[in-house]
Amino acid sequence: MIIDTHLHIIDLEALHYPWLGSVEALNRMFRYETYAAEARKVGIAATLHMEVDVAETEIVAESDYISGLAAQPGSLLVGAIASCRPEQDGFARYLDLVREKAIVKGFRRVLHVMPDDLSESALFRENIKRLSGTGLTFDLCVLPHQMERAIALVDLAPDVTFIVDHCGVPDIKGGNIDGWNKGISEIARRPNVIGKLSGISIYGDGENWSVETLRPYVEHTIGSFGFDRMVWGSDWPVCTLAGSLSTWVAATHALLSGVSPEDKAKLLSGNARKLWNLSV
Repeated sequence: MIIDTHLHIIDLEALHYPWLGSVEALNRMFRYETYAAEARKVGIAATLHMEVDVAETEIVAESDYISGLAAQPGSLLVGAIASCRPEQDGFARYLDLVREKAIVKGFRRVLHVMPDDLSESALFRENIKRLSGTGLTFDLCVLPHQMERAIALVDLAPDVTFIVDHCGVPDIKGGNIDGWNKGISEIARRPNVIGKLSGISIYGDGENWSVETLRPYVEHTIGSFGFDRMVWGSDWPVCTLAGSLSTWVAATHALLSGVSPEDKAKLLSGNARKLWNLSV
């Protein structure tokens, strides 16, 4: 089975997404029902919703919306990674509120499209430390040149589990592997960091990518973290910019060809189940 740890639902009738105005291909409805119909066909048995950077005033509403979908009979949704603003004074109150919502398993603050120094403020770092002891994780979506700052954040909160999204966002199209691979190797030395195999097909040349194009990046990421510290994500519907959900699942199986059944099961479902205490 597969547990998808990185699903985005875009419902323009329920929530507002300011950033979508500049991404025409994604600026439309991507409903849960559309995802679930295909997901079941490719072996995805459960999924965690990843925040979609909704309007700041609707962050709590997004979690409530996902909770409603998860409550539907037969829903694949078993959790959510919620948006947050650690750079703001209200984070502590927000954390108290969200901890009452069973659907929320962790947080993400989009960093790869923000100023590099956002995570370096004293308030941001203090608020990330507030996750200590909560069991809530924090996803890191950073560019290779931001990895040093991500590592500093990880080191300040050693008992918080961090997840590196999309294999660290490598520049696959540009072939710039050297700086990226050093950053992955370094952050993977921290035992409280998990790698996520997700989203990298879109970093190639549109739909002109292949399994072999992705392989060096996937193998280095898995080699750095090991199969005990890797999870999998579809990044749907962003993955549709370079294929489809089915395409990415097929590519994943090809990339893991030759891997032992035990290690493959850890990456595709076991580690996620253990990390977020999922009952699926």
